Amino acid sequence: MAKGSSFEQALEQLEECVRQLETPDVPIEEALKLYETGVKAATRCRKALTSIETKLERLTLDQDNQPSTVPLDLTGSVHE
Repeated sequence: MAKGSSFEQALEQLEECVRQLETPDVPIEEALKLYETGVKAATRCRKALTSIETKLERLTLDQDNQPSTVPLDLTGSVHE
């Protein structure tokens, strides 16, 4: 897979690796290659999601009752 691939492409590759690994007749050498490919795809997915999370913002009202945005903390609190 080309460097800079999208999240969707990495996820699709990861899902394909899992499908193939779930078949009972995969030779051990091929299973190891699939596992390594899957780990790399999962890492790309994680990096893409982390990047997206840092860009998310929540629309809110400021002290003057004007719309503004604040970074969204996916743990449940908002940074203001």
